[in-house]
Amino acid sequence: RRLTGLPWFSAMAVIEGNRLVYESYAADFRADQPHSIMSISKMSANLIIGRLWEEGRIDLGETIGAVLPWIGAGYREATVQDVLNMNVKNGYDEDYSNPDTTAFLHEAASGMRLPTGGEPSNRDFIAAIGLAPGAKDTVNDTGTYLYKSANTDVLAFVAEARGGRALGQWLADLADAAGVEGALHVATDRQGFPLLNGGICLTARDLCRYGAVLGRLGLGVDGRPFGSDPFLRATLAGGISMPPPRGHLRYSNQTNTNGVWLGHGGYGGQYLITNPKTGRTAAFLSVLQDTSGYDPSYYPPIIAMLAEICAGG
Repeated sequence: RRLTGLPWFSAMAVIEGNRLVYESYAADFRADQPHSIMSISKMSANLIIGRLWEEGRIDLGETIGAVLPWIGAGYREATVQDVLNMNVKNGYDEDYSNPDTTAFLHEAASGMRLPTGGEPSNRDFIAAIGLAPGAKDTVNDTGTYLYKSANTDVLAFVAEARGGRALGQWLADLADAAGVEGALHVATDRQGFPLLNGGICLTARDLCRYGAVLGRLGLGVDGRPFGSDPFLRATLAGGISMPPPRGHLRYSNQTNTNGVWLGHGGYGGQYLITNPKTGRTAAFLSVLQDTSGYDPSYYPPIIAMLAEICAGG
């Protein structure tokens, strides 16, 4: 009641299997209204890369440069696995309290923000990311993950290079695998390349259906695999520590996990959790209205609530 009564609240939904357990909406938001899920979009990269890995088309230990010869020094020697785990140190930063953060330049390149000069493509921007100042490599020596939305776009280019088809076709199949009631909307850059780093928009119910694909360990509603069961099991077991206030979680293969559930947050107040053991998935959508649109202390109560609901009982 407290969290769904906040002035920033948009929608919340919970499903168990094919049953809608709970839903709640703000007075100015409808059940059939799509909402940006921001970085919860990144979980789609887990499903796509996991499928390609299981099919033997991607080696998690190979370098990004081996897959994408055009990539710059910021990713050339990083492995696919390190990019999946946000375990790469380079010249890209994502500090929303800094008006000059690289992430805002990335948004301009991908069409999410007006550019101040020319209109570079997302690929050109990603290719130009270099090493961190003074660094000789991309090794992460911080002891915790280094969150970079550019990592997901790198993985998207990897998926397109090794998948043999356009990324949009993967997203069409994802919509079918989730069994969306409405539509899976996704933003693209100026060249039509889908933005897996944060471009997907779904209703609250359909966000739960999307998360349930991971909760079923990669199976679509028709029982056919879209992601990868062994890859998702490895996701639950692996990962890099996250700093406080999420120190009890790990960042693993484009998800957050505590070894029991899989989830992800989104800029502005979104969070999704799916629990493979109980078959429950819960989504919370909101629009946090402060100076930066982000507050790390806002998320822990939401995460705790969704995790407790998805634990069942």
